[in-house]
Amino acid sequence: QVQLVESGGGLVQPGESLRLSCAASGIAFSVYHMGWYRQAPGKQRELVATITTSGSTNYADSVKGRFTISRDNAKNTVYLQMNSLRPEDTAVYFCNAKHILSRRLDYWGQGTQVTVSS
Repeated sequence: QVQLVESGGGLVQPGESLRLSCAASGIAFSVYHMGWYRQAPGKQRELVATITTSGSTNYADSVKGRFTISRDNAKNTVYLQMNSLRPEDTAVYFCNAKHILSRRLDYWGQGTQVTVSS
């Protein structure tokens, strides 16, 4: 049974930081590209950041320079370090795993809420 479990969300003030974690189980983590997506109320889900099996990263323009994605294959975990948070970063953040070869093997976590407000 595949599980992606996000944690680390919460309520912070503008300018503060949070680190999200996504622990994966039931998959061969090292052969999955990992990503973080977010969905704000009334908006479509959007890509935040991705990291490939080889460690290459990609970021949405809105988070470049503020967010950092990383992975620890020994712990089957992907992280999203979020600095200088803004109210517009408020959303539910979802973890995603995509198999390096098979499009069928595409999994999502349940999401974790991030709220940035003064």
